[in-house]
Amino acid sequence: MFFSRSQLAAALMLAMPSLAHAVHEEIRLDDVVVTAPGMDEPLTVVTDPKAPRQPVPAHDGADYLKTIPGFSVMRKGGTDGEPILRGMAGSRINILVDGQNVLGGCSMRMDAPTAYIFPEAFDRLTVLKGPQTVLHGPGASAGTVLFDRHLHPMAAPGIDGNASLLLGNHGRHDEVADLKFGSEKVYARITGTNSQANNYRDGDGNTVHSEYHRYSANAALGFTPDADSGLELSAAYSDGEAAYADRGMDGIEFKRENLALRAEKRNLSERVRHIEFRLSHNNIDHLMDDYSMRDFNPANFMGWARLQHRSNGGKLAGTFRLADATDLTVGASFQVNVHAKGSGGGAGMMAMMPAAVRDDSRFENTALFGELTHGFSPDDRLIIGYRADHWEAKDKRDTMGSDTAGRSRNETLHSGFVRFESDLKTLPATAYVGLGRVERFPDYWELVASTRAGGDAMMGAGRQSAFLVTDPEKTTQLDLGLISGIGRLRASVSAFYNQIDDFILIDRNPGFAVFMGMPSMVMNGSSRNIDAHTWGGEIDLAYRFTEEWKLNSSLAYVRGENETDGRPLAQLPPLEFKLGLTYDNKTWFAGGLLRMVAEQDRYATGQGNIAGTDLGRSGGFSVFSLNAGWRPTQNSLITAGVDNLFDKSYAEFVSRAGGNGMGGAITGFTQTTRVNEPGRTFWIKGNITF
Repeated sequence: MFFSRSQLAAALMLAMPSLAHAVHEEIRLDDVVVTAPGMDEPLTVVTDPKAPRQPVPAHDGADYLKTIPGFSVMRKGGTDGEPILRGMAGSRINILVDGQNVLGGCSMRMDAPTAYIFPEAFDRLTVLKGPQTVLHGPGASAGTVLFDRHLHPMAAPGIDGNASLLLGNHGRHDEVADLKFGSEKVYARITGTNSQANNYRDGDGNTVHSEYHRYSANAALGFTPDADSGLELSAAYSDGEAAYADRGMDGIEFKRENLALRAEKRNLSERVRHIEFRLSHNNIDHLMDDYSMRDFNPANFMGWARLQHRSNGGKLAGTFRLADATDLTVGASFQVNVHAKGSGGGAGMMAMMPAAVRDDSRFENTALFGELTHGFSPDDRLIIGYRADHWEAKDKRDTMGSDTAGRSRNETLHSGFVRFESDLKTLPATAYVGLGRVERFPDYWELVASTRAGGDAMMGAGRQSAFLVTDPEKTTQLDLGLISGIGRLRASVSAFYNQIDDFILIDRNPGFAVFMGMPSMVMNGSSRNIDAHTWGGEIDLAYRFTEEWKLNSSLAYVRGENETDGRPLAQLPPLEFKLGLTYDNKTWFAGGLLRMVAEQDRYATGQGNIAGTDLGRSGGFSVFSLNAGWRPTQNSLITAGVDNLFDKSYAEFVSRAGGNGMGGAITGFTQTTRVNEPGRTFWIKGNITF
């Protein structure tokens, strides 16, 4: 079914209760099954990653973000999608795990950072939209995503924990256990996750190459001498495999090894409010091939490739009370990221000819940052932030792979913002306006995995290096909005406009190159700088008619222009509207969710970002889902649902191609223009807390 933008706007107006009829009565609006969490503070969304969600997400970070207005996900298969916020992907979104940057290894983005994040292993998910913070790392022009575990003492000696089990069709099952035991001063925490699914079917009944199996384990030892102090040493390991419907290879290893140390001290004195220290090491080891999880096809034979990303990082920050109404957070951080790659033959005798895994790049970042909050009055405050990032990058490829081999580049970049917030008691509401600027250093995928524009493809993909010619991206963005709560109504409206100078655009038009004397496809994109702008925003509303009945709705839109080429800016999702109705009597509950997406007729075929490029026009669609549940006890919860109730066959506009990425179909599977979304999906989930 097709829905125009005007129809979607009309639906939103019908879903918006009149403020004049709102009852001035405070009622909590939390949802049992999360469909579209809203903002409670300016540009900030906080949600519980352990809560059930609809549509049921894959057990990775990207699918959990998809429920938040403004986010979309590029589908590649059953898991490991690429998160996109307000049309921006890659390093424009800063994604942190317990304060650590986790970077994937695949040069073709098989493993976005969220592929290594198992959300139910965390206590809190926070999204900070726009360039309105400088505390959490460099380059976050679109926003910042934080997956965090609490560093708190236990309330009493014993065992705390939670566990969940999810079952679904197509062989889906997830198991999660999170246990914390000890006393008020010492604790140990052990978390384990396991998720597995077979190939799913789309709404037309076609099987999609999408099976996966992912698992993780995390262990931590903590010392909490008092309620304001904490020291924790942790280690994590995860691995898995995943089939992909969009390319000629599948991921057969996704190893992550992590060691981390963090310490916090709060309320040291009247002036010293908080001190934070972190150190971390992450090692990503990713292996892919074209024969372990699919039928071997000599026509598309590619062999195997191993990619690694080793990261070390640290941070020291403190928050100080300068005056009764003035707080200052200052700190320093560093990151060292080394990428390595190797490839070789495939099955049989070809496997005897592997290539050594060798470092191909090194990126170092050191930063100083500060953020000041000043209250002019109890209702008005000003927040100002500044960040200086020094970057040093080195091309470690050999001369056969790069014409900038051995070269380095050094740059110091500056970012900052200013935001004014005011609590308007006459509504009541909080209004805000912010202006931010981010200078973003090009990432590995833009400098090393991509070639430079205008190169000669016949020379081989690696020869035309983009390492020295791709300039940093500069984003200047205006954010404004309103958050209101009047009795039974909660509403937020946010809007933004930005100007992006030297936007790093990826052109991906396949050509042919010569490799080892044989012609082969060149699928690496070429990067170049353009000027662009985008604008848009989100609206979310929640209205409780009675103690039991509640209405939710959200609207998200973004539009952009490639000013240099005179074309629409690529990879921007269309207008999206969600409408949900829930009943909850504190024992039984049920809900329905209608998701409506407009057509997208603004596109730039072959252009995009490091995650993907536009494939052409997409039609609009609507999807309806249902959920229900029961609370047997105060600490247990059983939920069930059916996603895509009417078995709609559809694909998102921002998606990978539904073939193997080299112009041919995956043997035994139907090729589609885009990777189609799952058809009718049944699921049931049990949660217990103790």
